[in-house]
Amino acid sequence: MTVKRILVPIDFSTVSLNALEYAIDFAKPFKAELVILFVIEPVYYAAPADLYGPSGNVALLMEEQQRLGREEIARLSKQLHKRKVAHRAVIQTGSAHEAIISAARRVKADLIVMATHGRTGLSRMLIGSTAERVVRTSPCPVLTLHKYRHHRAQRAHRKEA
Repeated sequence: MTVKRILVPIDFSTVSLNALEYAIDFAKPFKAELVILFVIEPVYYAAPADLYGPSGNVALLMEEQQRLGREEIARLSKQLHKRKVAHRAVIQTGSAHEAIISAARRVKADLIVMATHGRTGLSRMLIGSTAERVVRTSPCPVLTLHKYRHHRAQRAHRKEA
């Protein structure tokens, strides 16, 4: 098996950053490039003003999410550059699972490494499992990590604090 490109969807949660650390270690022997994906999901809500057209609040919220996403990706990219990790970052707007599948196809990913948030019961039924949807529709293998504890990831997070 040849792995040249690994897609790593992140949401900046601890579990997704731990999955990124796992992907870094996994990529080393293959000298694979990491493609870090941050997805901005559109916010849907209805207010009385929305009956006559989209509210300006939604547009402002999306702009703020994009700005914060770009800042976080830039910070993370700088850290990875210092560690000499071959990577590129992508920000995409849309439904998380659809954006991940779309990005995997577009960048020709050989593997997706992603965290699961471990929702169960009613919250899983109502919110759904992004990881499950990605596994079912992915054009490449998917490695899912459930609350993975990685020692180097924990040390890296402590150093930043």
